[in-house]
Amino acid sequence: MTEILLLTFIFLIAGIIAVPIASQLKLGSVLGYLLAGIVISPLLSALHVDVLSIQHFAEFGVVMMLFLVGLELEPKLLWQMRLKLLGLGGLQVVITTALVTLVARLFEQPWSVSLAIGLVFSLSSTAIVLQTLKERGLMRSDGGQSSFSVLLFQDIAVIPMLALLPLLAMPQLMAISEPALESHGTNISLVDGLPGWQVTLVTITAVIAVIAGGSYLTRPIFRFIALARLRELFTATALMMVIGIALLMSLVGLSPALGTFLAGVVLANSEYRHELEANIDPFRGLLLGLFFMTVGAGIDFELLAENLATIVGLTLGLIILKTLVLYGLAVGFNIRGSNRWLFALGLAQAGEFGFVLLSLTVGLSVIPAGIADQLLLIVALSMLLTPGLFLLFDRVIAPRFNKAGTNEVAEDIDQGGKVIIAGHGRVGGIIHRILNGCGIATTVIDYNTEHLEVLRAFKMKVYYGDATRPDLLHVAGIEEASVLVIAIDNKEQITQLVEYALKHYPHVHVVARAMDRHHVYDLWAAGCRDVIRDTFDSSLRIGRSTLEALGLPFEEATKLVSEFEVADKCMLREVADLYRRDIPAHENEEYVKRIIEMNEEWVASSRKKDAKTNKQSQ
Repeated sequence: MTEILLLTFIFLIAGIIAVPIASQLKLGSVLGYLLAGIVISPLLSALHVDVLSIQHFAEFGVVMMLFLVGLELEPKLLWQMRLKLLGLGGLQVVITTALVTLVARLFEQPWSVSLAIGLVFSLSSTAIVLQTLKERGLMRSDGGQSSFSVLLFQDIAVIPMLALLPLLAMPQLMAISEPALESHGTNISLVDGLPGWQVTLVTITAVIAVIAGGSYLTRPIFRFIALARLRELFTATALMMVIGIALLMSLVGLSPALGTFLAGVVLANSEYRHELEANIDPFRGLLLGLFFMTVGAGIDFELLAENLATIVGLTLGLIILKTLVLYGLAVGFNIRGSNRWLFALGLAQAGEFGFVLLSLTVGLSVIPAGIADQLLLIVALSMLLTPGLFLLFDRVIAPRFNKAGTNEVAEDIDQGGKVIIAGHGRVGGIIHRILNGCGIATTVIDYNTEHLEVLRAFKMKVYYGDATRPDLLHVAGIEEASVLVIAIDNKEQITQLVEYALKHYPHVHVVARAMDRHHVYDLWAAGCRDVIRDTFDSSLRIGRSTLEALGLPFEEATKLVSEFEVADKCMLREVADLYRRDIPAHENEEYVKRIIEMNEEWVASSRKKDAKTNKQSQ
């Protein structure tokens, strides 16, 4: 028990110290976890900790992450991604495998070993890429969506890879590994020893069971659990579902991550979607952090020092080769601008499934243990360098496109719109429809091509591009525009666009979407005076409905909510000048003090009104 507590404490304190530092330096949490693992690796070695076993346990974080990703995708949206999923993902795996196999043959490796290495290196890191894209708000961009399509196909491709690897076994290695395999034991499986047609039947049955269970059993199960009125039971039920699906997929030889993703897609329209997400997400975050730390801690620095030039050279060579392949595919599939580089650099590493496949290849006598150890280092180092590739994109490539990048579609934008709407999501889309219904010309810009293709099918006039780019705003006709509506869903990009537009085009009236209260202050400080909080109006309506549910007449509830709205807006204007962007809000003593005073004034005023009303009624 003491050893478990000590190990848990070491991992927790390493992450708690390293990640905030990395985040402050804008290096991202993933790099923070990786560096934390490297720092504690000598201590783990001294304690004789089996890092690989911990890593296999932590890989369940990837399974949970794909379940949560599936919850955000409706089946209809997944069907719309089929071209990129099969075409882009399939070509990436095939071309990368072929090129890596060819390079391995040039190093005089047998064809079976070369092919196995090609399969291992064709995969990318789902954990690092998706986590980083989410942190940077890039999941909905063309580059982000394309990256996700490739990663999902790679998870599917792992299944035939697992079936192919035993056929590549080298007879001269089998005699060495057989005793080890016997002592290692066997895994539980529902398909071992079955004919091919029965394996297929069992596999299809398992997939149908996951889909049917998600569609028809989730609601009655959660209704039953709700009878206990215990939140921890919801958490336990959510974990039971994810673990049970992963177990079923493992028993039939499928990827657990693929199975849970499929379940997530099935549950995307469920009323319990948000409850599941809230319960699973903390475990996902902790396990992914643990996984990244084990990657850093698992680097064999002694072996690395002995073969430094070879391993570093091969790692960089792998990254360059995959970048070229991915960039070529990005051009072929019409991924434009900086998204090409986001896609190419983001997926240029090897992936966590590489650890699993390499371990399997040694056990199956496909790759000699000595070569596999060096390949494990290449996988780990490429993953370690990935946050650096994202930094290269953020700080070097993306700014160049923002300043002077070309856009294939930008030149075709009709400048007839008096109103430019930046972003056509759930907010910008409604604004667009309102203005069009009033006969007002608009120019709508959004960066998601698939989204725009759907909108064009409904004869909506929308254009592809990143509205935060100065050159694109110029082509869109901002000099002649009357109003700029900023409805994108990235807080930092909204603020940057407000600052740029007000500085260079003071004649344009800017209406900005604020993601929260503190974002209102940021936009106010940037000079914007027409700031609309994302959920404020809907929250007022919910508040009014709650008062009505408590027995208040509609007129009185409406009056109280209106009074609150006026008071809140007055408070917002008054404290906006006290807000400082350079320090956290809760550390701004003057700001906090005034907020507390105004809240107390509001409560006291409400009580006086209640007392006066009660007195009049008596």
